[in-house]
Amino acid sequence: MKKIFLSVLVIILVIALSSAIDKERYYYHNSDYSPIFMSREMLEQSVLYVQGAREVKNTGKVYYRAPYIYMNERYKGVHVINVANPENPVNEGFILAPGCIDMAVKDHILYLDNAVDLVSFDLNGKTVTNRIRNVFPEPAAPGYSYNDFHDRPENYILVEWRKKEP
Repeated sequence: MKKIFLSVLVIILVIALSSAIDKERYYYHNSDYSPIFMSREMLEQSVLYVQGAREVKNTGKVYYRAPYIYMNERYKGVHVINVANPENPVNEGFILAPGCIDMAVKDHILYLDNAVDLVSFDLNGKTVTNRIRNVFPEPAAPGYSYNDFHDRPENYILVEWRKKEP
């Protein structure tokens, strides 16, 4: 009987103590990064092709589809680089896609994440052809695994984590 009572007491203590931890403060406020939000309406209008080069800063995946290389710029979008002449590559344009971390290319369609949405982008027509909402979870702050924003504006999506100034 004492073993059962002790087991129940231990379980109750564990539950009580774990619920007392302020997870939002531990995971978010102690982070060296600040969340950047965008309204749902703006997010859905944000994927577009922009002519001209952009500075390459924080790259991710790279795909090749002749004669182009598509290079992910984390949280920003995709560089479009013409490598028809490999000795003289030309950074022709940029596909803006806030929250973009991952991408894939099949035929003439670029599939990319636009924060939490999956977007199909026609590389020939340079337009969005499809969007599926809320496919992906929001990314956690670098080095953390929990996001719970009590002060998030309604209908806003996390699109980036930005390093806080010291």
